[in-house]
Amino acid sequence: MNTPAKAALLFPGQGAQHVGMGKDLVEKYPEAQQVFEKADKLLGFKLSRLCFEGPEEELNRTDVSQPAILAHSWAVVASLKTHRRGRELLESANCTAGLSLGEYSALAAAGAMSWEDALVLVRARGKYMQEACDLKPSTMASIVGLDDDKLEQAIAPAREKGVVVLANFNAPGQVAISGEVGAVEEAMKLAKTAGAKLTVPLAVAGAFHSPLMEPARERLAAQIETTTFHAPSIGVIANVDAAEHTDPHMLKSNLVRQLTAPVLWARSMQKLVDAGYDTFIELGPGNVLAGLLKRVARSANRVSIGKAEELAAAIA
Repeated sequence: MNTPAKAALLFPGQGAQHVGMGKDLVEKYPEAQQVFEKADKLLGFKLSRLCFEGPEEELNRTDVSQPAILAHSWAVVASLKTHRRGRELLESANCTAGLSLGEYSALAAAGAMSWEDALVLVRARGKYMQEACDLKPSTMASIVGLDDDKLEQAIAPAREKGVVVLANFNAPGQVAISGEVGAVEEAMKLAKTAGAKLTVPLAVAGAFHSPLMEPARERLAAQIETTTFHAPSIGVIANVDAAEHTDPHMLKSNLVRQLTAPVLWARSMQKLVDAGYDTFIELGPGNVLAGLLKRVARSANRVSIGKAEELAAAIA
């Protein structure tokens, strides 16, 4: 692969996990195996076994899927680093970004914190989020086919039934809403009436990126504060404002705010495209981010590296 003029590293978020993730990597790349072995040791349970073998319901738990995705992403990074072309690919990046929990992977890749600290934080993040979900029945849903302003106007009456907010701006015309179960269900009906092409309930534990995550935000803030952060070698695009940051204090603040604030992913990608970024390298399980990017910049060079065969092609 030729070194691009302007490239961004992208890291997936929750929902990218699947049983079998990383298994082919550890079979071919010792560096990937070392990452999963260290993750098992740091977390005190066999994360690797859940990734490779499941069961699916266990892997999908919020406190498991989040460190699983980060570990997989880092297994890819670690494996790339040991090959010349892989290093060139990583070093070609001018900035990095991650969707929701992927922002932790992005920070580690930029050198703002160690991947080990990021892993421990996302394990705690998942645990705190799950416990916040248990306090009140809540959920999320994907709404396709309405622009942001029209969707906001359409669902406003649903707030009579409880909290419901626009939570994930994934791509133009593709937004996830989040809130209390009754309010989300009503918002889905209202969105459909307003012309939404599709309204799909999401299989999540609760209302991520909404005010209902406030208990988790408070607990995570204390843990983030005691974690060592450094100035990154390249900028990190924050979910909360779609802006590039390098100040360690702001990087911490952004992670804390992120739990209850909407994820501005579509805006983040549009800003990069407008700034001349032409290559986007997705590192970790799946190719969701490459798919979303099609809605923003169809002509952009999109590369997803999560499987052994994809990694082999990248370093060939």
